[in-house]
Amino acid sequence: MISLKKYSIGVDYGTQSGRAVLVDVTTGEIVAQAVKEYTHGVMDEFLPDGTKLGPDWALEHPKDYLEVLETTIPAVLKETGIKKEDVIGLAIDFTACTMLPIDKEGIPLCFREELKGVPHAWLKLWKHHAAQPQANKLNQIAKERGEEFLARYGGKISSEWMIPKIMQILDEAPEIYRMTDRFIEATDWVTMMLCKEEKRNSCTAGYKALWHKQKGYPSKEFFKALDSRLENLVEDKLSKDIYPLGQKAGELTETMAEMTGLMPGTAVGIANVDAHVAVPAVGITEAGKMLMIIGTSTCDILLGTEEKIVPGMCGVVEDGVMPGFYGYEAGQSCVGDHFEWFVEQCLPKYVYEEAEKTGVGIHQYLTEEASRLKVGESGLIALDWWNGNRSVLVDVDLTGMILGITLTTKPHEIYRALIEATAYGKNMIIETFEEAGIPINELYACGGISWKNKMMMQIYADVTNRPIKISASEQTPALGAAMFGAVAAGKEKGGYETIFDAAKVMGKVKDKVYIPIPENVAAYKQLYTEYKKLHDYFGRGENDVMKRLKEMKAIVRKSSSNSAG
Repeated sequence: MISLKKYSIGVDYGTQSGRAVLVDVTTGEIVAQAVKEYTHGVMDEFLPDGTKLGPDWALEHPKDYLEVLETTIPAVLKETGIKKEDVIGLAIDFTACTMLPIDKEGIPLCFREELKGVPHAWLKLWKHHAAQPQANKLNQIAKERGEEFLARYGGKISSEWMIPKIMQILDEAPEIYRMTDRFIEATDWVTMMLCKEEKRNSCTAGYKALWHKQKGYPSKEFFKALDSRLENLVEDKLSKDIYPLGQKAGELTETMAEMTGLMPGTAVGIANVDAHVAVPAVGITEAGKMLMIIGTSTCDILLGTEEKIVPGMCGVVEDGVMPGFYGYEAGQSCVGDHFEWFVEQCLPKYVYEEAEKTGVGIHQYLTEEASRLKVGESGLIALDWWNGNRSVLVDVDLTGMILGITLTTKPHEIYRALIEATAYGKNMIIETFEEAGIPINELYACGGISWKNKMMMQIYADVTNRPIKISASEQTPALGAAMFGAVAAGKEKGGYETIFDAAKVMGKVKDKVYIPIPENVAAYKQLYTEYKKLHDYFGRGENDVMKRLKEMKAIVRKSSSNSAG
């Protein structure tokens, strides 16, 4: 008997793991999901063979991404008993810029035995910040030359993006640069593995590789000014063929069908970025609504009707999120990582013992204790720069700070101050957009933290003085990817003609809305004023003590390492 129900699969690649969701195309309901932790995790100190990495490195193993497909997709099919013939589409999303060097056959260089101990042959994760000197050089030269593209990225290009990472490879491992046939985003590479079609998506090209829909990449003259060897970078090592979101990349190959348990020929959508793909999954199809994707870091996505320049934004790309709109991106480099650092490195034993007595996890225990505090009661204020600042300062060399600690300060008070710091950072982003003439009327949130931490979401509503709607799905990016998979399949196969059509049916938010509490709003206005003073004092050059300390740390560590060697 032929089933009338059709399904699509979305695979979301995060920082620590990948997850697949199997979605009912007619309702948007996630009927099954499966998660695979990366076997090798984030490599920020050593390669698998023991090769030591330098400061601010963050690498991953491309093999882990294939294992996600091999493990999670068969798992969701097995759990539900749904026939592979009824799965009409598949698409993926990824962190970005997460990039790797590949050969002519599309094989990662790090797969070669002779290159397994060469760090630059490996995949660079989005939070690889060791290319900051190259980013600084790029920004300086672009500014000196008056390159107009710089303004579209808030005035600075981040070390997290494609070109600085390529520059670092060229500077530090020119032999790897020469051996590389193409540098490619991981999201495009995995899609290419699925369907043997290299179709680079407009989202990563626009936000992370300086590509513009009308103007293309920056000129050869600019790349030559960076380094004479980069003059033909685009033609030799990238690609001018960029494809819009919502299109079909290709069809699942026999090999990948066998690996995943799906049908050969299943439609594969153009790849996407984890944050951007989530927008239609919460039903956003118009301007003025910002989505906060809250995880280890936070990415903010906003639709606009015209291209405007916003200081410190990560980028503005026409059709970069939804067709017909300008997609704006901003974000914070440290949110979930912020809280994880605190519980792993700073808590005394008695706090864990108390949490165990109450039968809850450590984060929940700290949240419950912190929620009993009134606004301002802790006497603390913090800067949310434990992993640098993504927006609006675009500076990875900034570091964290907590002000107001005394001998009576308790762990849950610090925990709340760290949460409040991320809310202040969010409000700084919102204010900057609105000052640039881009209104933000509503806030939406997705990601595990938005589901689990009600106190945090209420603080965000109070600090920003805006209501916040929460995604109905705990796996919003994966759902968004599945939606694009349904669009790639097309209406005739049981999917959708456009992502707007899919969003009307499959995109949803919870009934619960976080409404600002007036007395909290008033108190947080006072604290936010103090945050802004600290933000500008330490972040805009008046006192670069954070950078000086970081530089001294690097010098001492290098000296110690050389002495040990």
